[in-house]
Amino acid sequence: MIIDLKENERIDDLQRNGYRIIQKQNGFCFGMDAVLLSGFAQVKPGERAVDLGTGTGIIPILLEAKYEGLHYTGLEIQEEMADMARRSVAYNRLEEKIDIVTGDIKEASRLFGAASFDVVTSNPPYMNDAHGLKNPDLPKAIARHEVLCTLDDVVREAARLLRPGGRFYMVHRPHRLIEIITALKGYGLEPKRMKMVHPFADREANMVLIESVRGGKSMIKVEAPIIVYREQGVYTEEIYTIYGY
Repeated sequence: MIIDLKENERIDDLQRNGYRIIQKQNGFCFGMDAVLLSGFAQVKPGERAVDLGTGTGIIPILLEAKYEGLHYTGLEIQEEMADMARRSVAYNRLEEKIDIVTGDIKEASRLFGAASFDVVTSNPPYMNDAHGLKNPDLPKAIARHEVLCTLDDVVREAARLLRPGGRFYMVHRPHRLIEIITALKGYGLEPKRMKMVHPFADREANMVLIESVRGGKSMIKVEAPIIVYREQGVYTEEIYTIYGY
């Protein structure tokens, strides 16, 4: 399929199902956190999933490649990013399986309706005002800092969107773990699985993957950690497996 690229755009090979994604040459691109979240999340046959803050649509596209879910939705507030996501969906001929909606995470349950999804995923902005400098590039700042939504907004709307027993998968930073768990439990989402991600075996974790269940019982399984690099520039076998090479 031929698709017109806009100025400063490129098409990247996702190494799964022949799928490709449109991204900015010098703009915000998906990272390892999105790939790891797509590997950690699970969508069962017949389930509906929504990704909050989908950016260029990487997580719905990767989830569709991996699972037999009924339908996937991506919600993105920045129209330029949502437009790239829609064109990527069309490029991969996934219009029947994936919808990209332009809208605000803070309004997600109003947009879609309460208890309308089996699975919610999110790779939200990690930095609140107390952590890190604001990126002068607004699209990157929105993706990385809590400019337009907070952790509380994301968790609240995830809880409202999920049917009872539905699952919320999120990737975030370990230094905010207490805040994350407090927010999850405050909105009736019980943490059930957690996995730390380390850049190297001898380095401290720089990401945490967490699954919570709406109305779940209190018990969490802390899984074996993920090590990203075996040595500088060389991924571990687990990363190649997750990515689908």
